[in-house]
Amino acid sequence: MIEHNLSVPSERVLVLDFGSQYTQLIARRIRELKVYTEIIPYHTPIEDIKRENPSAVILSGGPSSFYEEDAPKISKEIFNLGVPVLGICYGLYVVVNAFGGESGGATSREYGRAFISVNSNSRLLKGLGQKEQVWMSHGDKVLQMPEGFVVTASSDNAEIAAIENHNVNVYGVQFHPEVYHTTNGLKVLENFVFDICNLKPTWTMESFIDSSVDAIAKEVGNGTVLLGLSGGVDSSVTAVLLQKAIGDRLYCVFVNNGLLRKDEEKQVVERFKKYMNLNLIYVDASERFLARLKGVEDPEQKRRIIGKEFIDVFMEEAQKIGRFDFLAQGTLYPDVIESVSTKGPSDTIKSHHNRVPEVIKLIKSGKVIEPLKELFKDEVRELGVKLGMPEELIYRHPFPGPGLAIRIIGEVTKERIKILQHADDIIVQEVKDAGLYRNLWQVFGVFLPVKSVGVMGDKRTYENVVAVRAVTSVDAMTADWAYLPEDLLRRISNRIINEVKGVNRVVYDISSKPPSTIEWE
Repeated sequence: MIEHNLSVPSERVLVLDFGSQYTQLIARRIRELKVYTEIIPYHTPIEDIKRENPSAVILSGGPSSFYEEDAPKISKEIFNLGVPVLGICYGLYVVVNAFGGESGGATSREYGRAFISVNSNSRLLKGLGQKEQVWMSHGDKVLQMPEGFVVTASSDNAEIAAIENHNVNVYGVQFHPEVYHTTNGLKVLENFVFDICNLKPTWTMESFIDSSVDAIAKEVGNGTVLLGLSGGVDSSVTAVLLQKAIGDRLYCVFVNNGLLRKDEEKQVVERFKKYMNLNLIYVDASERFLARLKGVEDPEQKRRIIGKEFIDVFMEEAQKIGRFDFLAQGTLYPDVIESVSTKGPSDTIKSHHNRVPEVIKLIKSGKVIEPLKELFKDEVRELGVKLGMPEELIYRHPFPGPGLAIRIIGEVTKERIKILQHADDIIVQEVKDAGLYRNLWQVFGVFLPVKSVGVMGDKRTYENVVAVRAVTSVDAMTADWAYLPEDLLRRISNRIINEVKGVNRVVYDISSKPPSTIEWE
């Protein structure tokens, strides 16, 4: 069965994921058009898809070649749902095969920017110029057109770059309209969603608030909800939304796991207890978490340990409250996508602390409420604005649930935590003073488990290395390393080396996502 948020609209686009690195971008772009879009695995049973009653279906790209023996395939019944279907890249070959055409390997591969010639009679490409810049990523091509389809665009390396059949309302493109490098890609998706599918732009944060509040109140009834509050934007928005729905029957547990940023526990308690009037329970479990992490170096094991320990703490606090009906989490859509490979034929990138076995068991029992789990980060921030939350909190940079444990490479110790807290605080201070904080998706320090030789006061030193990570992004699914000014980097380096005892070298991370991830672990 397809797992839903409490308040998804009835009018929706389903994206069948064949494993493309761009699949999440398809959903994100269409949501920008205020149309709700959901990603599901390509192998979702057709009966489940029928029950969803989708308004349209999009077939994503993927790394496979359709003619390979183990290439992902779908039921041809997907084209009998009576709704428009759009195939992108690999999805194009799914369309071609379903209607009797043929695809195969191309003599010339096409990766990156390319130009297509557009047929003016196309419904999908309506409003585009005769020549358009697009983003290609393929080594295959359509060899034989399916019956009833017409070619609506071509490129130097792909004579058949777009096809459509108005009679069956099925469309296919070789290029990726969801990628920013396709200059008018959003226009292509607009044509599909509004002109071809006749959908309405009703997916707004105002409508989400109304439907979520109603759904949460109905789900919880007279029960109580226990929320793990980290102080970040995700759990904070979740808290405000839940409070709006059930009032003082929400209990927020803020756990100091010893892996927080410098002085964060004081700031969170003051902000939420004093200014937001939440039922806040503060638990200092720092020694407990550090004891569990002693000697642990593997990042996945760190995540599992921290996730399980959070659940244990929650359960203990629930018993103290006397009544606990639901656990709430600020899980976001990218967390779900990156944690499990069941969204498509992709490898698990990393497990999420909100998706450890103990939490999954609770989710299956219906005891977990995750009102944001279908939202991207920028949608959560927009939601926070609509809820009247302070900008300082809404635009705070993301902080991982496992905290500094995954920004300390190798074993987590008190000494390493103290070093990283101090260095990270300097990094963030300097970026804010330079007026660049809001321009970045994230900026933080990473403690590296290596030592290097240095000279301080004419004496040889052999101390630790701190890496600075700064990235720009729209939704965290992709990210570019940020070009910070030279004088800013110099100030950061000088301050860390001069002020943080135990560090004699600072390096700057110039890796993008993909192939790297934003966090180091």
